[in-house]
Amino acid sequence: MQSKIFLAPMAGVTDAAFRILTREVTGTRAMMFTEMISSTGIHYKNAKTLEMLSILRAERPIAVQLFGSNPSYVGEAAEYVSTLENVDAIDFNLGCPAPKIVKNGEGSALMNEPRLVEELITSMRRATTLPLGVKMRLGFDRINAVEIARIVEGCGADWITVHGRTRTQFYSGRADWTEIARVKAAVRIPLIANGDVTDFGTFDEIIRVTSADGVMIGRGALGNPWLIGRLERYVETGAQLEPPSMSERLNVMRRHLDLLLEFKGENVGLREMRKHAEWYTKGLKGGALLRDRFNRAESREEFLSIMNDIF
Repeated sequence: MQSKIFLAPMAGVTDAAFRILTREVTGTRAMMFTEMISSTGIHYKNAKTLEMLSILRAERPIAVQLFGSNPSYVGEAAEYVSTLENVDAIDFNLGCPAPKIVKNGEGSALMNEPRLVEELITSMRRATTLPLGVKMRLGFDRINAVEIARIVEGCGADWITVHGRTRTQFYSGRADWTEIARVKAAVRIPLIANGDVTDFGTFDEIIRVTSADGVMIGRGALGNPWLIGRLERYVETGAQLEPPSMSERLNVMRRHLDLLLEFKGENVGLREMRKHAEWYTKGLKGGALLRDRFNRAESREEFLSIMNDIF
């Protein structure tokens, strides 16, 4: 692992624009993860799915996160991803709590299916020589992460990432770092801790409690692409870099908008930028009015005009 900091896979967030932006902002060497990609979509050669696998060299190091519940399909997907340029690792999703994913018996629903998990990870391990990780929750509606982690380790996974909540919790309450520590103690492969790390203090605390080998940043990076690099520098030197200035925030928002327009076109790019703009401006005075203005913006020029008014 080149860095102890990792950018989590987040659907609708960690697209190519966000990944490149995060690298540009701080020059981070952190491993980043794609949005989760359907193994079934790869099997049927779905155009949108395959487009998500168009990864640029500027995004490396990067891991492709796959999801699915068919051992044959996930093995096929792992083999296919292994042939692509600029892919450094593969990850498998046992943690997504989204209803449409769980309904299909995928994501965190698999925490209740230990035998199927064994089949899925075994199929992937046989299909690829790339480093292979698994991201899980503490359980579905009960805590069984130690059981699943031991299965995953036995199937040849190279690391495990544990989010400190069950599926039933979604993102409510506090992540249970003590349960992550139990998983860490139960396996020999590296463990990455995930959940509620937003600053230097919470980073220090999750490492103290879990003894994790690394920390994955998810929602803490929303509207804050600086966090990954600031934590990385903190690990390396102990320095706590100052938060970005208002002018830097404006420049990064502009760059984010332009990257989204470049990769997704004006129609989709502008819609995608609305949620990011809300995260960037969270806590600023008049937040509700700002959100309304961003949601009404229909061109790059309108977005820039609002940004200039704010900053």
